[in-house]
Amino acid sequence: MSQRGNSVSGHPQLLKRLGVSSFEERLPWLGGDLQTLRDTLRPVQLPPETGEPVLIDVPALTSGAAEAGQLLALLDHPEGPSQGLVLLLHGLGGSSSREGLRRMGLALQNVGFSVLRLNLRGADPGRHLSGGTYAASCNSDLLPVIAKARALASGKPLLGAGISLGGTMLLNACLQEQGALDGLFCASSPLDLAACSGSIQRPRNRIYQRWLLQRLVRQTASDPFGISTTERGCLCGDAPPDTIRAFDTAITAPRWGYGDVEDYYQSASPLTRLRGAAGRFPLTLLLQALDDPWVPATAAMGLAESLPERSQVQVVITSKGGHNGFHGRGGCWGDQLAAGWLSSLVLDSA
Repeated sequence: MSQRGNSVSGHPQLLKRLGVSSFEERLPWLGGDLQTLRDTLRPVQLPPETGEPVLIDVPALTSGAAEAGQLLALLDHPEGPSQGLVLLLHGLGGSSSREGLRRMGLALQNVGFSVLRLNLRGADPGRHLSGGTYAASCNSDLLPVIAKARALASGKPLLGAGISLGGTMLLNACLQEQGALDGLFCASSPLDLAACSGSIQRPRNRIYQRWLLQRLVRQTASDPFGISTTERGCLCGDAPPDTIRAFDTAITAPRWGYGDVEDYYQSASPLTRLRGAAGRFPLTLLLQALDDPWVPATAAMGLAESLPERSQVQVVITSKGGHNGFHGRGGCWGDQLAAGWLSSLVLDSA
């Protein structure tokens, strides 16, 4: 790759500016799979939940699959004055209480940010507030959330941070609504949904896919607002979906008004539009590991090569780190990078 600031070989200059050292794996979490599974194998020790509930009205899905409802977010405050508010989104099958999300939120609080942890449509603990489920592009839900977050920021910067698919959602929201956020950080976020779907279907990822599907099917089938007869037959019948692609074909694409799964994957993948929109995009940092077993690094590498020298979008690609792992010396390096990047945006705008 080239030596530019948004390439693999060029990112040390950015890290130096942010005061963050290069990533190094920490024993015993060696390799992409152990990095990915660390929080599952050794749960994070977290303080008690103290987030203030915030309810946000969202409209019915345009497909008619779910009526209007609310999303639940939890607002955390730093110990001292707030330098801004970060809207923090979980990934596929996640929630506001997932270890990785809470840990990133705490890292952001520690550097002076207020943090709004959103539960996307269908995610616990807000499952009872709205019907349906979320998608990689769910702007009819996210734009009202961003408007609420902007009000909560009270004139201070509004930033975003997304883990995995949560980052993809924030990218899509910013592509639709110019000025939605003042800055963004995405960790291990899919830029090409079809490539990710193909990657998770590889035989070596069978256990990962089964785990994700169990969460998605349980989350969908337990909808207190009900699901259609067709959907219930698909999820609970003799041949339930056995791949993420099959789930998206039966549930996600039709619920969000896409013609089919190919239309969904193409329309909700931000890669192509990022190349053309980078000049009017919020300052954004994308973090991706080459050994991520879920999200292929090819899209992020290609994006880094195609961006102009002074692009609003920067890409940091590490050789190690897994899928939203980045467990190194002193804790989670990805959290440190998120805190450093978002803090730098506030300082530069002051």
